[in-house]
Amino acid sequence: MLQGANWSYIVKDQYFYAYKQAKRRDDDIAIVNMASNVEFNPGTNTIKDISLAFGGMAPTTVLAMKTKNKLIGKQWDEKTLEEAYSSLIEDLPLNPSAPGGMIRYRRSLTLSLFFKAYLAILNQFEQRKVPVVQKLPQQYQSASSGFHSKIPKSSQYFQVVPADQKDTDLVGRPIVHKSAFKQATGEAVYCDDMPHFENELYLALVLSTRAHAEILSIDASQALAMEGVHAFFSAKDLQEPPFRNCHGIIHDDEVFAEGKVTSQGQVIGAVVAVDQITAQRASKLVKVEYKDLEPVIITIEDAIKKKSFFFNSPKEIYQGDIEAAFRSANHVLDGEARMSGQEHFYLETHCTIAVPKGEDDEMELFCSTQNPSETQRVTAEILGIKSNRVVCRVKRMGGGFGGKESRMLVLSVPVAVAAYKLNRPVRCMLDRDEDMMVSGTRHPFLGKYKVGITKEGKIIACDIEIYCNAGHTLDLSGAVTERAMFHFENAYYIPNARVRGYICKTNLPSNTAFRGFGGPQGMFFGENMIREIASYLNKDPLEISSINLYKEGDKTHYNQPLEYCTLQRCWDKCLKTADYFNRKKQVEEFNRQNRWKKRGMSVVPTKFGISYTLLMLNQAGALVLIYDDGSVLISHGGTEMGQGLHTKMIQVASRALDISADFIHIAETSTDKVPNTSATAASCGSDLNGMAVLDACETLRKRLEPFKAANPKGKWADWVKTAYCERVSLSATGFYKTPGIGYDISKNEGKPFKYFTYGAACSEVEIDCLTGDHQVLRTDIVMDLGDSLNPAIDVGQIEGGFMQGYGLFTLEEMVYSPTGTIYARGPGVYKIPGFADIPTEFNVSLLKGAPNKHAVYSSKAVGEPPLFLASSVFFAIKEAITDARAERGLKGTFKLDAPATAARIRMACEDEITDKFPEPDPSTFTPWNVVP
Repeated sequence: MLQGANWSYIVKDQYFYAYKQAKRRDDDIAIVNMASNVEFNPGTNTIKDISLAFGGMAPTTVLAMKTKNKLIGKQWDEKTLEEAYSSLIEDLPLNPSAPGGMIRYRRSLTLSLFFKAYLAILNQFEQRKVPVVQKLPQQYQSASSGFHSKIPKSSQYFQVVPADQKDTDLVGRPIVHKSAFKQATGEAVYCDDMPHFENELYLALVLSTRAHAEILSIDASQALAMEGVHAFFSAKDLQEPPFRNCHGIIHDDEVFAEGKVTSQGQVIGAVVAVDQITAQRASKLVKVEYKDLEPVIITIEDAIKKKSFFFNSPKEIYQGDIEAAFRSANHVLDGEARMSGQEHFYLETHCTIAVPKGEDDEMELFCSTQNPSETQRVTAEILGIKSNRVVCRVKRMGGGFGGKESRMLVLSVPVAVAAYKLNRPVRCMLDRDEDMMVSGTRHPFLGKYKVGITKEGKIIACDIEIYCNAGHTLDLSGAVTERAMFHFENAYYIPNARVRGYICKTNLPSNTAFRGFGGPQGMFFGENMIREIASYLNKDPLEISSINLYKEGDKTHYNQPLEYCTLQRCWDKCLKTADYFNRKKQVEEFNRQNRWKKRGMSVVPTKFGISYTLLMLNQAGALVLIYDDGSVLISHGGTEMGQGLHTKMIQVASRALDISADFIHIAETSTDKVPNTSATAASCGSDLNGMAVLDACETLRKRLEPFKAANPKGKWADWVKTAYCERVSLSATGFYKTPGIGYDISKNEGKPFKYFTYGAACSEVEIDCLTGDHQVLRTDIVMDLGDSLNPAIDVGQIEGGFMQGYGLFTLEEMVYSPTGTIYARGPGVYKIPGFADIPTEFNVSLLKGAPNKHAVYSSKAVGEPPLFLASSVFFAIKEAITDARAERGLKGTFKLDAPATAARIRMACEDEITDKFPEPDPSTFTPWNVVP
């Protein structure tokens, strides 16, 4: 039969994997999942021998032999299958609190894999015309195989520039990212690539190992006794003025924990030594004694129960008369939805080099940060000096995604303190596990809502409570929660709404900004409402979405009217591009023919508001210098983190100055060139800095116009040289503040956003109901980006944002213990999307003929809006699960939290196997992990 196939089923990094070792490599072996070396008695077709290998778990290897012995002499039929199930359940028990969690899934998966092997062997019998008691049903055929890789396809559609546009005018052209080749070849210089300074030292952090405890003592004597160790710093070194030990919006972030710790991974101190190895070894010798304190709050439910919130009353936005609307509604539904956090997992972890200049308390910081001015300001405040003594410089970052907007201070400030105290350069770059322990994640959210609808499914009222897990300090959680409140309805008009936001204080590392900044979490609740309404009314979610979509002139629940709303255009074009209705029929036909593989399709719109909701941040500056040889140096307040901001700014300048990009260079972002910059965040980098650069360039162009008029046949360098000789200033500052915005949440008045970026996505997936695995077959995206400054970069941002969102909604799950230990400290446990996760067919289109008058050269922001479109994969998975459940007679709504991991998918596809493992009583065991 299947001689030579040898399967192992092991636990690794808290997850189960099936491994195959085969002497023969052909299709009939490749599809077998668990059973191996099955030999039958001739004529009777009873099992003569069977080998089941469970490697990596020594105790279960012996138990598996029991299963093997019980199958000897049995016919290969359903009765034998049930006996095998019983044996496996008995032989492979798992305690409800076993490491790795997912107990029901892991136990179900053992039986599921055996069932797949059972089906595969039946399939072999049929192919070889072996007489059997039971034939393999046609709709079971695909169950015995996994997913096969397919040839990827993709397309990118965008508007080309007019034929008469000058070659030197780069606006709208798909220009290659200016650092692309350097990044691809490894020549691009990041913070830690900088050569060491003379007398440079290295810093290592001492981190809390308790989530909530009093610090009884800190003993650094062993560390200081090590050769090469120069100093140890803690809170006592910042107690006397002019030093400070706190920062943050409400000054609840401590440089070094003082008196007690409120999270694991909180910085207690720092060891400074001659090199990295010495510093890190010494940091582990620092002894900290604790006295544990109660309570330890990890989950949102814990915070609600303990009333652990940052503010006594929730934030609230109220519009219309919801009580009257609920009374008039044909139906009122209740529901809730949950989203987990997400680790930023940038390629470059947090890194800072602090260099004292030797006089007047001057210091230079080379920092991987999205927020140089904040780094400068907080460093100056902690050290008790003026901001004009601190310069923060950023060449580029290896990714940020919001994680380097505020949490860089966890590292940069201790490094600056050490450099200031020792008067020597100090460097530190966090290891991945350290970074994941201290820097925080995307905020987990819980939404509880009541929605009133008409009999057709139109939403007329919604009352929703949004709970945000902030961690142990406030950081940016207030603004994140507001953004979720602004976006809870996603792209749907709700005339009567009340949304309340609660900021939960827990004993986790402080959660922070992440691409979307609360928007995706809020929009997720809106899309869940749409699906629950569709399920309740037994209608297609597409129909419910369509009748509730915003239209031109509609007002949001925060009273902002929609102008130039292209949502319907994006929606219609997405449906057409995706050939939705024809493919939907194909999906339904596939599902009729397959019991254990199911497909689903989903279409999701998005509407993302562009502007900082804190008014003062909507400003930017730029400095443009023209040298006498005609070369141009631009400095602006935005930072380059791989998103192509510098490239776009060069394109803006090329049009404004009417010169080739060969003349233009951007070296870095520095606070001594452009002061008081806002973080490069909120998708506003190009909008704000582009207008500031444009302002400066127009000033210089006007100064050069007389020389151009006097010498019309001359060239750029000629005009510049003449202007220099005529003593004309060839430097100019530019400034921009976003006009016409400002919002008062207490009155629900004003305009929080300058404009909106719209889009729609359609995704098709296939799931394996027995394992929970899935494959994205196709995704089509249409986005309105106005007149794109750079279609190549913008399409790349859409694709990249989508894949990061795909991780958020399907793969990436932070794992914590009930005492606050972070289990997910690296790629061994925390899984981000890989190349194989990209949709097999991936089509992206930019909407044509939709210029945006509110931003530089009619463009639109692109960084954050595409991320939520990846929820189309999540909801397509849910559609596939719905079909699987319906085949077993399970109708109606069911809960599926994000991310839709393999475990959640498998357990939602309820069947005879999952029924064998009921949910354990939580009061009878201590869980290994918790959902924050």
